[in-house]
Amino acid sequence: MSQSEERRANEPQGIERPLPSESRGHWGSDAVADVLRALNIPYIALNPGSSYRGLHDSLVNYLGNVRPQMLLCLHEESAVAIAHGWAKVTGRPMAAAVHANVGLMHAAMAIFNANADRVPLLLLGATGPVDATKRRQWIDWLHTAKDQGALIRPYSKWDDQPGSIPAAIEAVLRAYQIADTAPKGPTYVCLDADLQERQLDAAPPIPDPARYRPPAPALPAPEQIETIVRTLHAAERPLILMGRLSRSAAGWHARIALTEALGAVVLTDMKLGATFPTEHPLHGTPATSMLGQHGATMLHQADAVLSLDWVDLGGTLKAAWGEQPVGATVMHVSLDQHRHNGWNMEYQGLPPADLYVMADADATVDALLAATGKLGNRTKPAWPNRESPLPSRPPAGMPGAPITVTQLARALQDCVAGRDACLIRAPLSWAGQLWPVRQPFDVLGGDGGAGIGSGPGMAIGAALALRDGHDRLPVAILGDGDFLMGVTALWTGVHYRVPLLVVVANNRSFYNDELHQERIAKQRGRPVPNKWIGQRMSGPDIDLAGLARAQGATGFGPVKTWDELDPVLAAARSAVEGSALAVVDVWVEPGYEAAAAAAMVKQTGQ
Repeated sequence: MSQSEERRANEPQGIERPLPSESRGHWGSDAVADVLRALNIPYIALNPGSSYRGLHDSLVNYLGNVRPQMLLCLHEESAVAIAHGWAKVTGRPMAAAVHANVGLMHAAMAIFNANADRVPLLLLGATGPVDATKRRQWIDWLHTAKDQGALIRPYSKWDDQPGSIPAAIEAVLRAYQIADTAPKGPTYVCLDADLQERQLDAAPPIPDPARYRPPAPALPAPEQIETIVRTLHAAERPLILMGRLSRSAAGWHARIALTEALGAVVLTDMKLGATFPTEHPLHGTPATSMLGQHGATMLHQADAVLSLDWVDLGGTLKAAWGEQPVGATVMHVSLDQHRHNGWNMEYQGLPPADLYVMADADATVDALLAATGKLGNRTKPAWPNRESPLPSRPPAGMPGAPITVTQLARALQDCVAGRDACLIRAPLSWAGQLWPVRQPFDVLGGDGGAGIGSGPGMAIGAALALRDGHDRLPVAILGDGDFLMGVTALWTGVHYRVPLLVVVANNRSFYNDELHQERIAKQRGRPVPNKWIGQRMSGPDIDLAGLARAQGATGFGPVKTWDELDPVLAAARSAVEGSALAVVDVWVEPGYEAAAAAAMVKQTGQ
């Protein structure tokens, strides 16, 4: 064994440094790899496939598996979910690659999530050879599609299948630019296998990516800013719905300053993560995924409402006013209409708006804050006699007693005390008051598409970004169903040394669907006790910690009683602080925390 081979053999697992490669000509896929490096993409998550074997070789033997570095995944859905999680932290596109039509179909749910969550993502794929005379028998025919992008076109932002190397270079530049332009989303470039493997006379020039940057945020018109500011300033009960907003520190402080200047009450959304401090006296009510009764009452009392790219503004207003006309002046700030099409109804109900501002929400806050200073102090107190329901500390459990989700929240708060943590994900049984939000990265929100199985991959991607750029303890609380559908994503996290604490709130059931079966049984006069059939995951119980250990993670549990919980979480945190990926299986009582349960009652009609 040579010295270089011995050094590589002794390097930590996951570095994956290739043997040195002598340059032997230029190939089509080398040009695509050059563009990825020029765009400064640090990672490309992938599950390998023959359709892009040319690009794979270029990433390894041409670029040396550095910038971007491959992140090997065991499923295409995990690859896209990792890129999604990374973007939720950084706000920038990461790359993912999927094999032919079959890999793209595997990845479809994760692409739908990224689109619904409005996160940027650069997806590369391949087909072909398009030239039928160059296809291998059987398999190349099976994996060649005439319009492969059509598989995901309704829920992606843009796609292309370039026919030449210069066109491929332009397509990747355009895909990155479009993905990173608000409203952001996934883009897809499908590379002809033959094009990738074509030898070139010389390396083609790569344009300067700085000349193809995304445009600056869309700004509101000055007269619209004046109207909003004067309306909120004059209102007795102004209210701001904090929707899709950035995680920048400057944006965070601007939102607080604007709210305080206007005396407005704020509502936030669990689906979107941290947008405003929940312990601030102007935070109206703990966040929920769907507007609860307290929030609906408060919104109904408002006489002026500013919606900053709020998800489902129409449904939220209807929750407060029912079938009656909305009794407040509504000012709607959003670019989201640019992303709507007729395939899926994720655009939600059509909201009434007295002023519709097609502008970036963060840029609008900055403009509003600057304009507010010119109006002076408010002449009337806002929201007279309003009580602010600040989050309260969850109660402790009893020794030997089962664990509720609320008690799990208390134990986790104690576990991370004294350390900045990021709650990457939370299960359906979670509620906003269970985790105080004090900084922009305290919580990251949901997956956008409300499917299942994305949690492990998104947790890995977010934890990777936190490892590289933030001094935070990454924590993901996943439901057992979500964990089981995506558990192999943990292998990628372990392999690439991504510290992460995963806590599985394990109620041994697809419990959300138990509520639906209960509703149907009551409606039809049938036995409610049968609701568990086809839902419960028991007989045998699944060894979730064992599944985690099978991926190389450190597994704990199952933890079944309150007195077991603290020491196990402390041991898991210690492992994560030592750069491990730890999974704790916590058996929780079926049921939702009160605020979450109220929202689910509204959803199921009970």
